[in-house]
Amino acid sequence: MSYTFNPTILREYDIRGQIDKNLSEDDAYALGRAFATFVINETGNATPTLCVGYDGRLSSPGLAAALQNGMKDSGANVTAVGLGPTPMLYFSVKHLNADGGIMVTGSHNPPDYNGFKMTLNKSPVFGETIQKIGKISAGGDLAEGTGSVTEQDIKDAYVDRLMQDLDLSRDMRVAWDAGNGAAGEVLKMLTDKMPGEHFLLFEDIDGNFPNHHPDPTVDENLVDLQKLVSEKNCDLGIAFDGDGDRIGVVDENGTVLRCDILMTIYAREVLKNAPGAAIIGDVKCSQVMFDEINNMGGNAVMWKTGHSLIKDKMRELQAPLAGELSGHIFFADKYYGYDDALYCGVRLLNELSKANGGLSSLTSHLPVLFNTPEMRIEVDEEEKFDLVPRVFENLKKQANDNAALDDIDGVRVSTPDGWWLLRPSNTQNVLVARIEASSAEGLERLKQMAGDEVKNIGYTLPF
Repeated sequence: MSYTFNPTILREYDIRGQIDKNLSEDDAYALGRAFATFVINETGNATPTLCVGYDGRLSSPGLAAALQNGMKDSGANVTAVGLGPTPMLYFSVKHLNADGGIMVTGSHNPPDYNGFKMTLNKSPVFGETIQKIGKISAGGDLAEGTGSVTEQDIKDAYVDRLMQDLDLSRDMRVAWDAGNGAAGEVLKMLTDKMPGEHFLLFEDIDGNFPNHHPDPTVDENLVDLQKLVSEKNCDLGIAFDGDGDRIGVVDENGTVLRCDILMTIYAREVLKNAPGAAIIGDVKCSQVMFDEINNMGGNAVMWKTGHSLIKDKMRELQAPLAGELSGHIFFADKYYGYDDALYCGVRLLNELSKANGGLSSLTSHLPVLFNTPEMRIEVDEEEKFDLVPRVFENLKKQANDNAALDDIDGVRVSTPDGWWLLRPSNTQNVLVARIEASSAEGLERLKQMAGDEVKNIGYTLPF
């Protein structure tokens, strides 16, 4: 039985689409067949064990059921771990020594979106592998078999593993915002076991996201958390995205800590355990982060944006830590190397508990930066990947000795004032821009430079 996916849903590092527009339960069933066939071909095991989890979106249970049926009909034995965060699904694959797994999740996209994050026991699934799975489905040469579906509640084991690395020097007051996302139930279980005082917001899982959108990289989504930190006199606040693999943090003053600055806190401890180790940040991260990691004796590596791309680079370099500005942070130091925001919360509490001051004291030595948040420019999906190369070619023609170009992922332009970045998103029909400078005047100059280049390709930066 051949089945052809809408090509727009086969993204760089996951499968993602809009329900009843280009994504349905038929797609989920077909993916189950194709993914199980792919794993069988890769492993030589005709009856692989595959784990399936799903987030709190209204469409997720139906997609998960169809996915499991597809896997079963290709001979796989499915362990259904049910509703929970994406890192719990990753954990189940490791904990149960399964051959692979799929998480049904729309991450931080609007409620009518959904998708699938895929993993093998030893490696992520992304890029050409996703295209290969699509071709297996379209070709129709699918494995046949009679597998099984078994439900298994993995939450207690997952929470116990999170608690294993909790090492607090003092009790603290912590505010948490689950954003009505998939991490809510596990977060409640985790904080019930932790010492100190914990105050939870929106831990009820609700795919309508009635309080705010579950994207902690957008400052307006952190307002409720900032209020709670102030009202309860908390040491910090921690927020999660819709599927619990991205973290957002505010300090005791309600100031938002971007994840690249958060990485400098984590790197200090990690480099004590692994001096000189490679630590990876994506191209959107601050130059201050890369400089600080090098100053602490690490080897700071800039890499492409994308959770699967980062995981793959970590394996290549045997890096104990990596992070993206978007809030994906990956610990291979004491942990499994995947992005788990709950685990990141545990490690942050460890570091803060050893500090003499509040969370702000751990970053007060860093230079003050002048920067923009991530800016998104809506573009036509069909031309998205053609636009940034045009900007790169325009800049090369200018031969500006004061501007260094890096095209590792989009184009990153460095000048004596700082840097700016323009890259195509792999999950939305947008170009993403960010600008950072060491002074307010420098920021304005970089804004002008970036704005002119974007204008040359027919668009406007949203200053």
